[in-house]
Amino acid sequence: MQITKKLKKYGSIVLTLILFLLLWEAIIKLFNISEFLLPSPSKVFNTYVSMALRGKLFFHTWITTLEALTGFVMGSFIGIVLGYIVSKSKILDKSLSPFIIAAQTTPKLALAPIFLIWFGFGLLSKIFITALIVFFPIFVNTAVAIKSINPNLKSVMRLARANKWQVFKNLEIPSSLPMLFAGFKSGITLAMVGAVVGEFVGANAGLGYLIIFGTGYLDTAIVFASVIQLIIIGIIFYEIISIIGSKIMRWHESEKNNL
Repeated sequence: MQITKKLKKYGSIVLTLILFLLLWEAIIKLFNISEFLLPSPSKVFNTYVSMALRGKLFFHTWITTLEALTGFVMGSFIGIVLGYIVSKSKILDKSLSPFIIAAQTTPKLALAPIFLIWFGFGLLSKIFITALIVFFPIFVNTAVAIKSINPNLKSVMRLARANKWQVFKNLEIPSSLPMLFAGFKSGITLAMVGAVVGEFVGANAGLGYLIIFGTGYLDTAIVFASVIQLIIIGIIFYEIISIIGSKIMRWHESEKNNL
């Protein structure tokens, strides 16, 4: 039954994609659209395969992936730690929240040149930009998750004479997992955005750099191929986070039922 559902799900996605590509190809030929403005799917595919075979696509993909994943881990860690601390202290919540919100509302494209001046044109500047973009949804989701825990459950834990570690392990972690993984899903997609934003401003490698390179040489096929690669990586990362989240939450449920 599960296999049939998955086949239907992925079958409909593949069918939709094929129809979209056929329509794309037909529109170009019907209206005689220049490949400079909109390259055909076959042209994009050939460019994608050519870059892949030469190792060019893999190299730039690796750079962007490294920036995105490192920034994601850094931003998530800081977001979880600060979110937890703020959720436990009203004074810190009131004093830190305005600064955190101000940092979030500042356009990251405006901050990117500053990060480049501070950390150079290498990986470090892109990692910090990515971490800053990822930080906010993780911070907010962690703080809200901890604050939203049912007070009655906390009272039960106190009556059972549970210490702080037991409350953290048996109540706070399991209760916060759904919101935390929702934040991770947002964060991993934003990580790709952060890495590419940094590469747009200044880089000598990465998929963002490849897009700028294609634009500079008026090679729209390179731009489309690079964007497609970004979409593929983003979907893969999102699905990985979803699978890990589902497995961890199912494990916690089974552990809870065994108690």
